Amino acid sequence: MPEIITARGSVDTSRLGVTLMHEHVVTRSPGLFEAWPHLWDRGAEMQRAVGLLSGAAAEGINTIVDLTTIDLGRDVAFVRDVAKQVPVNIIMCTGVWRNPPRYFQQADADHIADLFVRDIEEGMEGTDVRAGIIKLATEPDVDELNDKLLRAGARAHRRTGVPISTHHDVSTGCGLRQQDVFESEGVDLSRVVIGHSGDTADTDYLVSIMKRGSTIGMDRFGIDRFLPTAERTETVARLCEVGYAGQMVLSHDANSYMDTIPPAVKAERMPNWHYLHISRDVLPALRQRGTPQEQIDTMMVHNPRHIFERQGAY
Repeated sequence: MPEIITARGSVDTSRLGVTLMHEHVVTRSPGLFEAWPHLWDRGAEMQRAVGLLSGAAAEGINTIVDLTTIDLGRDVAFVRDVAKQVPVNIIMCTGVWRNPPRYFQQADADHIADLFVRDIEEGMEGTDVRAGIIKLATEPDVDELNDKLLRAGARAHRRTGVPISTHHDVSTGCGLRQQDVFESEGVDLSRVVIGHSGDTADTDYLVSIMKRGSTIGMDRFGIDRFLPTAERTETVARLCEVGYAGQMVLSHDANSYMDTIPPAVKAERMPNWHYLHISRDVLPALRQRGTPQEQIDTMMVHNPRHIFERQGAY
């Protein structure tokens, strides 16, 4: 069986199990805690992360994909140290979110691709932890800089075979433009997850993405300000009914810590935005709605495994 690199070493893809395909451990403002270290209590936040991920493991979560890029404050050493203490596989990423370093403005796509490939083949941030997925983001739509970053990610993907997962803005339909860029770079769109697709109940739009081969990430369960859980769940159920269970993955886009929302505020405003919302609430609702367990297993186990099993440059 193929293997996938995690924060604590290689794991056979057959052992990924129940997988949340779009999560974070911590998200932070780059440079903030280097400038004001008193704002970051590493020990306390590690204890929080270990507790939350251990709780997820106790309720059947085997793997999370941590899509925290450098402009979201990726901290490889922190995640590696968390991973050593929890029975959960943590797959980390290279790539970039919506606030790329200014350095990328003057760098060309091939040079940026070289940086992503280095993360994948050699390790990240001076560690031996290698990236297992490429994260790219578009919001509100593809502009000149974003086009270059998408192409850089596409080229790194072609050189390594590591899958792509995106952040996209459903209000502009830019998932289709992401696909256009990837396709122009020769990317097999079936090796791409178009993320945050669950922010809309427009099944015609979602089907248009899947018809081109990509998987869609129904991956913001618990963020009700974009779309309530009931509508997100109903959209998944409807797409399962018309044969698309094999092209969806489920997740929360949650975290143990983010510096823009204090934990107490997050718990008050978004009480279901955590690693266990899908297990505790969404899957039971899908079963009650009539979604077969086989299709739930497809979305939670088989689709993630298939995404990581397809390996090698092409």
